[in-house]
Amino acid sequence: MEDIKLTEIIIGCAIEVHKILGPGLLESAYEECLFYELKKNGLNVERQKPIPVVYKEIKLDCGYRIDLLVENNIVVELKVADTFNPVHEAQILTYMKFSGKSIGLLINFNVTLLKNGLKRYKY
Repeated sequence: MEDIKLTEIIIGCAIEVHKILGPGLLESAYEECLFYELKKNGLNVERQKPIPVVYKEIKLDCGYRIDLLVENNIVVELKVADTFNPVHEAQILTYMKFSGKSIGLLINFNVTLLKNGLKRYKY
């Protein structure tokens, strides 16, 4: 499936979760529900996918994890924050770099309208 169609499905699933739950819950609740919606839509999804830190020629297992990896292609990082800040962008870009994935979605569920909490990245 092409990246654009895949990101549309992911965003649609996130909107469904947000429409039912609204803002104000813990990130883990949104992650569980979004995982359910993505699986229900027939997508291959991994939760809390370990990602090593790459430093020069070594890989360090430091406990970093991608919230959701969809179709082994798209990094989905979830937030529950008042607003996106530069460290959120740095985090998803780093996860994309270390995992070798070129597409990422940053989703903040702590907003009134989910469209205000969505950012798509291409690396």
